[in-house]
Amino acid sequence: MSTRPARPVAAGAFPRRSLLVAAGALPLLGALAACTDPPPGADAVTPQQEDRLAGQVAVQTELVAAVDAVLAAAPDLAAAVPAVLDQCRDQLRRLQEAAPSVTGSPTTTSGSGTASPAPAAPVADPRAELRTRLTTAADSHAAACLDFTGARAALLGSIAAGLRGQLVVLA
Repeated sequence: MSTRPARPVAAGAFPRRSLLVAAGALPLLGALAACTDPPPGADAVTPQQEDRLAGQVAVQTELVAAVDAVLAAAPDLAAAVPAVLDQCRDQLRRLQEAAPSVTGSPTTTSGSGTASPAPAAPVADPRAELRTRLTTAADSHAAACLDFTGARAALLGSIAAGLRGQLVVLA
């Protein structure tokens, strides 16, 4: 076997391989530059968006109350899906943190909203009732997501997706 002699590199010149590697890294550097923090005020909320976000907090508050009531009335279902209520409460807390004008503690379980009120008595099919409540809230959050940009849109979208994920557990 014969080996090729290495070509001498002129002083101050880049070897061809180094130049190709550097050229390949340019798109990565551009992508990293795009991941910087947005300028101040880029994710500002309009008064209409504040109202919409407050409405979503109310929807989630109603969901927490409904899930709590359904699971209290059906202990066997509560044992089968223990994380549903905790997830709904955590989502409510995150929504309240994102809503600048909404006050109240994350564990609040009452409030007014567009969701129907929690059942007062045990329901015939608690699993179906829970699926209905989760679907209604997920639909509401997904629709509201379209009215926002940035972090709040991502939050509403992730909450809607999380609620839909609970539907799979309840199937």
